Parts: sequence; structure tokens; C-alpha cells
Amino acid sequence: MKDGETLAYINLYGILAALEDLCRLSPEARALAEDQALPGGKPLSLGFAIKNGPAVTLRFGGGACTALPGAGRWDIKLPVSSFEKFNAVIDGTATPIPSKGFTKIKFLTGNFTSLTKILETYLRAAPEALKDPAIFAASTEIMFFLIARAVAQIGNHDRIGRFTASNLADGTAVLSIAGAGQGGGPLQAAITIQNHTLSMSREIPAHPHAVMEFSSLALARDLFDGRVSALGCVGQGLVSMKGNLGMLDNINRILDRVAVYLA
Repeated sequence: MKDGETLAYINLYGILAALEDLCRLSPEARALAEDQALPGGKPLSLGFAIKNGPAVTLRFGGGACTALPGAGRWDIKLPVSSFEKFNAVIDGTATPIPSKGFTKIKFLTGNFTSLTKILETYLRAAPEALKDPAIFAASTEIMFFLIARAVAQIGNHDRIGRFTASNLADGTAVLSIAGAGQGGGPLQAAITIQNHTLSMSREIPAHPHAVMEFSSLALARDLFDGRVSALGCVGQGLVSMKGNLGMLDNINRILDRVAVYLA
């Protein structure tokens, strides 16, 4: 079972934040975030705000998207009345009505809608599309950071995830894919625990408390798609775990919940 509030946090801080990676990895998406493609030819800030709940600020410009938690100086504001309504917006079964930025509605119905459609093609890439190495790598990288963000939100909001997080001591666990980063280095995301609250960061500490590393991008993809088991890969030496194994065991318990929400 999944909780609507937790799903909303994942959609807000996971799915929408994935637009950062999309604009970085997809030339088509990058073109939609170029200044000349925006109203007035300048950066634009779009915000989603859930009533009595969280908000996110998406800034577009220079071919990039930046996702920031909380409210900001929005050019377009999209208030949503509930967690359930926001989830429906992300599912495409509800349409938000701007309370600010009517003169920039063309960006919302044009560029932004196109960006979300492109994102879906990467998150739910067809088998034929994944035969293209560039699409495969970009799709898997976008999924990797989305999953890392989802771990933090599930640990903070899901009932089972919160129980697991209550057993986590302060520290940082690093999720890593060998050889998948720039220059042949690892692709990494840090899950930091402080007072049983989780956050995801791309800033990797020099001495993390624990590291779980997948041996290749292809293996990570197979794990994400459920074609292989993490336990079996550990036994075969395809997934290595170093440092605080108790911390990694609890992170893995939360990872098991990710599939429930992102299926």
C-alpha cells in the first residue's frame, strides 16, 4: 500500500526535480529551457504549492532547470488544494489553474508540458529506445537520482519508511554506480541522515559512513527494472557494500518501498 501524502512529496521533490537531470542530459529538453525559448527571453520561475503542505520552485533558463524546495519569487504560481489533487496533476488527470502568471501561460501549456512529456519518455523508456546507448545512459541516470530522492521522501513520510528511519543513526550513505559518472568515475548520490530525517545530495563527503556500489550502469538498470535481485547481486559480488552495514541494511529496506511508489 502507498500513502497519498508520501506520493505527493515524491512527485514534488522527486519527479519534478528530475527535470534538472532531464535538461542536463537531453538536448531536446535543454532547448525548451533556453532563455530565448522563454517568455520575454529571460529566466522564468514556476512554483507548485500544496495547500497546508510543501512547495517547490522550478527555475528555467540558460538551457537548465533548477529545483528548489519551498516558495520563491514565482513568475507562475500553481496552487493545488490537496495532496491527492497534486498527485492527479502529475498523473495528468487534473489540470492546475494558475493564480499568478496568466501572461506567461504559453510557457506552461507549451514548454513545460513538453518537458514533462519528454521526462516520461525517459522514465518509461520503450525497449527499442533503450537500444540507443545515449538514451539508455541518460534514462538510467535520471532514474538513479529520482530513486535517491524517493528514498529520502519515503524515509521522512511513509509509515514503514519512518519506522526504518527511526533506526538510522546520523551519518551519510552513498549510492554509487561504478564507471557511470563523468570521466569514467562513479555516478553518486548521498543520503544523509540527521535526527532520523533523510535528505539527498550530490555533494559526496570524503569519508561517508557507508557505500553501496553497483558494478555497472547495466546492472543498476536491471535492479531498477526488477530483473535481478539486490540480494543475489550482493552474493555474486556485483553489488559491493562497505562501511556501516547496518545503515545500508536500513537504506535497503527503504529502497524496497521505492518500487511501490514509482511502479
